[in-house]
Amino acid sequence: MSNNIEGKVIVITGASSGLGEAAARHLSEQGAMVVLGARRVDRIQALANELTEKGGKALALAADVTQVDQVKALVDTAVKTFGRVDVIINNAGLMPQSPLDRYKIDEWNQMIDVNIKGVLYGIAAALPYMKEQKSGHIINVSSVAGHKVRAGGAVYAATKHAVRVISEGLREEVKPYHIRTTIISPGAVDTELPNTISEPDVAEGFQKFYKNYAIPAHSFARVVAFAISQPEEVDINEILYRPTKQEF
Repeated sequence: MSNNIEGKVIVITGASSGLGEAAARHLSEQGAMVVLGARRVDRIQALANELTEKGGKALALAADVTQVDQVKALVDTAVKTFGRVDVIINNAGLMPQSPLDRYKIDEWNQMIDVNIKGVLYGIAAALPYMKEQKSGHIINVSSVAGHKVRAGGAVYAATKHAVRVISEGLREEVKPYHIRTTIISPGAVDTELPNTISEPDVAEGFQKFYKNYAIPAHSFARVVAFAISQPEEVDINEILYRPTKQEF
């Protein structure tokens, strides 16, 4: 029985660590051809080499998701190399949380550029190919913070709620082209996200929370595989998951 993953061309942004790296490994093991994008080229190249040595097909390309041309080049290269793009996982994200009265305006702009514009650029790069194919799957990564707002996380939560809004609008627009859309909203997962918090007191709290609650990044990879592996007539639109002991 087909897993509906084998042979698919899957583009992943933010693939150098955490959720993106875990998804790349798992999907490659399932027989997908993975195209890895991130700013840290040495890390994605090492990952691509590792997957290739294990018998997979993987390609690494520098891609800063705040640069629309680089995101377009990532998807264009996937199509030129493998002939099509079946899935794009818009995963790259930042979480430099802080109370609003700290006035971390540069960090606000950075989150908007990566967490919102990066998703839009991924959609813009993949959608023309998927419309022409009349098939495809766009997976956008939100967060529990896209469902619940906590003090100190207003801007991050706003960006992740925006991902959900954009994804729902996209879902309604792509129905004539048989394109599937999925929002994945993880809770505390063991990634580098807490390392992007610059305020020492906020960072300390998050580091403690993640140490006590975070589950492995492979949990995300399994959720992604579940969404992709469904028959093409099944469109898993949204998945919210948390560590079992996470309260909020």
